[in-house]
Amino acid sequence: MEVKTKLKATLATALFASTAMASAAFAECPVKVGVLHSLSGTMAISETTLKDTMLMLIDEQNAKGGVLGCQIEAVVVDPASDWPLFAEKARELLTVHNVDVMFGNWTSVSRKSVLPVIEELNGLLFYPVQYEGEESSKNVFYTGAAPNQQAIPATDYFLDELGVEKFALLGTDYVYPRTTNNILESYLKSKGIAAEDIFVNYTPFGHSDWSKIVSDVVALGADGKKVGVISTINGDANIGFYKELAAAGISADDIPVVAFSVGEEELSGLDTSNLVGHLAAWNYFQSAESELNDEFIAAWKAKMGEERVTNDPMEAHYIGFNMWVSAVEAAGTTDVDAVRTAMYGQEFPNLTGGTAVMNVNHHLSKPVLIGEIQADGQFDIISQTAEVPGDAWTDFLPESAVLMSDWKDLGCGMYNTETKTCVQIKSNY
Repeated sequence: MEVKTKLKATLATALFASTAMASAAFAECPVKVGVLHSLSGTMAISETTLKDTMLMLIDEQNAKGGVLGCQIEAVVVDPASDWPLFAEKARELLTVHNVDVMFGNWTSVSRKSVLPVIEELNGLLFYPVQYEGEESSKNVFYTGAAPNQQAIPATDYFLDELGVEKFALLGTDYVYPRTTNNILESYLKSKGIAAEDIFVNYTPFGHSDWSKIVSDVVALGADGKKVGVISTINGDANIGFYKELAAAGISADDIPVVAFSVGEEELSGLDTSNLVGHLAAWNYFQSAESELNDEFIAAWKAKMGEERVTNDPMEAHYIGFNMWVSAVEAAGTTDVDAVRTAMYGQEFPNLTGGTAVMNVNHHLSKPVLIGEIQADGQFDIISQTAEVPGDAWTDFLPESAVLMSDWKDLGCGMYNTETKTCVQIKSNY
């Protein structure tokens, strides 16, 4: 009798433990994913596609059964290219809609606007666009390129392959171009480029009159030295810039341009006949050859239409979303702290044939690609590296060269390797 009683107690304990574990592996249904992208204003040209990408990815995951036994619900808001509104919409997503995660932003100024909100409320943001680095928040996973995965390799290509001797750094006037160009100025000087051979200019969002700036760039090469343009121009201002280049009769052979914010989506709105030969640096192009990319493109066109193209930030959302799903399944919960821990070391195939890895500094390892614009608006990939780990803090600014980010073991985004201390900075942008 005593044996039977003990057996019943053991079975009851095991059943309770099993039930508790099963309960822990279920989220509150539906799982809510916030989509924080501008659907109007100057950045809609780039961000609407990312909203569409997220809806496609969520539909595909729901067709597989969702996550933790729940369907996923997209909660879409429109911050309308208004940087303070991004913070308001992020707060709305977290406190009114109670989303479990957010995918969004394009510009760094919008991300900086959102940072204090998600850090205060312990939200989680996947940010899919190349950026200036010099940041590491425990509440953000940066799935786009850091400067060492885009800006520095592109500059090296100008120096080593094209023999560029003078540089025009043209950007939109906000934090990403200014910080990136600050890094590039320092890098170029370390490579022996004189300060007087570096021309820097910033223009507002939506800028349209490029005649004077293009004339200044042309004048930079009056002494016969080869000039190259490194462009951090964002949004629809690119349309006017490239039109003015064409109107001035400037070809890629004369003055090559490498852009960090112009991809297939932006080119689809331009007459590319006069842009052939100009360059862009990204971690993905639609023209990448892999079976996975073929499947992704086919699914995108089937959903959105044959005329729609893919681009780099789309791949970043593809990688980030699938890593998040995997981390949620591994954690058995959508709890932000548990998911963050489960994200470290996550691997997922990228669309260029390799494997993306999430590092402890919240940045991915990704390949660096340089593409040459073709007449059809696609890119011929002329350079591709193996996976490069993203660096949160650049080696080319003295104050940053001593910093590292390790949220897994050190629990710190700004660890000073010389003083062996963690600098805790609260975002207050």
